[in-house]
Amino acid sequence: MKSILKILIAAIIAATFSIANAATLDDVKRKGHIQCGVSSGLPGFSSVDDKGVMQGIDAAFCRAVAAAVFGDASKVKFSKLTAKERFAALSSGEVDLLVRNTTWSMHRDTDLGLNFAGVNYYDGQGFLVKKNLGVTSAKQLNGASVCIQAGTTTELNLSDYFRSNGMKFKAITYDTSDQTRSGFEAGRCDVLTSDRSQLAAIRIGLKNPNTAVVLPEVISKEPLGPVVRQGDDQWFNIVRWVLNAQINAEELGLTSSNVRKNYANSNLPAVKRILGREGNFGGKIGLSNKWAYNVILQVGNYGEVFKRTVGSDSPLNLSRGVNALWNEGGILYAPPIR
Repeated sequence: MKSILKILIAAIIAATFSIANAATLDDVKRKGHIQCGVSSGLPGFSSVDDKGVMQGIDAAFCRAVAAAVFGDASKVKFSKLTAKERFAALSSGEVDLLVRNTTWSMHRDTDLGLNFAGVNYYDGQGFLVKKNLGVTSAKQLNGASVCIQAGTTTELNLSDYFRSNGMKFKAITYDTSDQTRSGFEAGRCDVLTSDRSQLAAIRIGLKNPNTAVVLPEVISKEPLGPVVRQGDDQWFNIVRWVLNAQINAEELGLTSSNVRKNYANSNLPAVKRILGREGNFGGKIGLSNKWAYNVILQVGNYGEVFKRTVGSDSPLNLSRGVNALWNEGGILYAPPIR
């Protein structure tokens, strides 16, 4: 009898957990906005501009999901989270979506009760050093003191790299990217390690960027992407397909400036489907059939967002590299909407 009671209690708890986790879209609509977890300040990804507006490739994706859900990209509020805070904030329901330059790994995908909905930036870990050290390769860093941000994949990658190359290091750990940069700039460490995109942002934030250089080595794979809680397939599908829609839109040549014209005039089947003129693809995930149209119109395709946030129209001026479309020399590839 006791064993049956235990089974019933476990089933009730599991069912309650599933129901609680399966209502994100309803909760979001009830609130009237998406609560999106972002970095506490990383230029190019999520940082507040001089007008008090959150900008960056991650912030733009939060707005893209809002455009899909509400038809209004402004229906989003941002929670600035440190690396150590981010997963607890998502798991607890403090945020509906985490888009915080977060690396997709097996541990995070399986042990933390989270789901990565895709990759919005392919990155890799590198090293930033002061030029006056005279170092040209990471292989010359034996015995170096290294500034790192706590709660990130960089800590394990750093240890693996130095151990694999028979080198030693001293870790100087900080909670935020700004603290890490300040420690490096103040000379508390010889080297700063992070994702190479973050190193570019940190470098331009130095008082004199020309005093530092990013070394050529890339020591890890860092696929960064949006994260949701496990147990809510509908919300997972919404977030995943917003990203896929932006990538497909770039491949189809749909931009924020021409999407209205294409909606009215294009006869291409793929364009009709993505813009909601054919099929019921929005209805399948609980949205309007113009969900992707609204994303493209109000936020832009992937290439537009990349260019203005981290690419050639931004202070970071990063090349597309592997983040180019698959048919333009990169690895960016999205399943079709059909």
